[in-house]
Amino acid sequence: MNSNKDQYKVIGLMSGTSLDGLDIVYCHFEKKNDIWDFTILNTQSVDYDITFKEKLKNTVNLDAVSLLAFHNEYGSWLGNQVKKFILDHNLKVDFISSHGHTVFHQPKIGLTYQIGSGQHLANACECKVISDFRTNDVALGGQGAPLVPIGDQLLFNQYDFCLNLGGISNISFENKGKRIAYDISPANMLLNYICATIDKSYDNRGEIAKTGKLNLALLSALNNLEYYKQPFPKSLGYEWFLEKVIPIINVSEDSPQDLLHTAVHHIATQIADTIKKVTKKHATILITGGGAKNDFLIEILQQKLNELTTVIIPPENIIDFKEALVFGFMGVLKERNEVNCLQSVTGAKKDSSSGTIYYPS
Repeated sequence: MNSNKDQYKVIGLMSGTSLDGLDIVYCHFEKKNDIWDFTILNTQSVDYDITFKEKLKNTVNLDAVSLLAFHNEYGSWLGNQVKKFILDHNLKVDFISSHGHTVFHQPKIGLTYQIGSGQHLANACECKVISDFRTNDVALGGQGAPLVPIGDQLLFNQYDFCLNLGGISNISFENKGKRIAYDISPANMLLNYICATIDKSYDNRGEIAKTGKLNLALLSALNNLEYYKQPFPKSLGYEWFLEKVIPIINVSEDSPQDLLHTAVHHIATQIADTIKKVTKKHATILITGGGAKNDFLIEILQQKLNELTTVIIPPENIIDFKEALVFGFMGVLKERNEVNCLQSVTGAKKDSSSGTIYYPS
């Protein structure tokens, strides 16, 4: 049975692969005449300190017991951040919808794992929590990713393409009545990795990359990665980045400026090629995620797309919090027992209403 309720007050949580921090968004969702609308009311980004960021980065190397212990610790940490956010803004909340932080994502062997225990989160913030949105889809033979396209379809369907430039770039679009979506390439994950070699967390507006020169041999090596030849549905994880991309970067003798410049061209090439493959007509493309603020990346992408698309950069709260917003919305759909994971996107055996509900005790 679907809930009769058509208005929800939800907090969405997202921690991405670029390890920028925790995004918190408080939003209202309302369904009128079968159409969903949303309002973002409060937002906050909580930066990870250096120690915590290193701990998150190292989770992939932890033994099982240490990983499970950190899963619980991180869940409590998330709950404490949410509790403070609720108190600071005096909010009334129906539930918390949390993506968690992805440690392992290897759908080929039926594995995806996001840390941030829903029960610990619920107990710490004293609110109902919906989390673990990927596991069920992977159990149904799907990629468990990307998940944001359900939000693109129901909240942002006025655009031909929705492109997210987070740690990984991914795209979503309608094709023959079905929503199609997949991960395209590394994005901020790659740029931030190079920036770390010069003690910077990121390249502000792409200013460093803009000063570099293009290394065609390096660009070719990146563009020839096997993943780009694979058909969708497909998705990327940090392990793939460690195994396939970092070795190419590490053997290069280029300056960080040239590496960044070439990496921007690589990311833009893969995105432009993807769009050109699926449309011959003029299209609108909504760009969100931290990469939407990288002026040099957007400039190169527009060059490669020529006049094929109109690029739309939305208000900053959409750029920064769209993923957290959509995970909030996925919680709404789970609460209503409605589809929030699309078979056409993930390649699962069927659509599903995924997520696990936790109550505080």
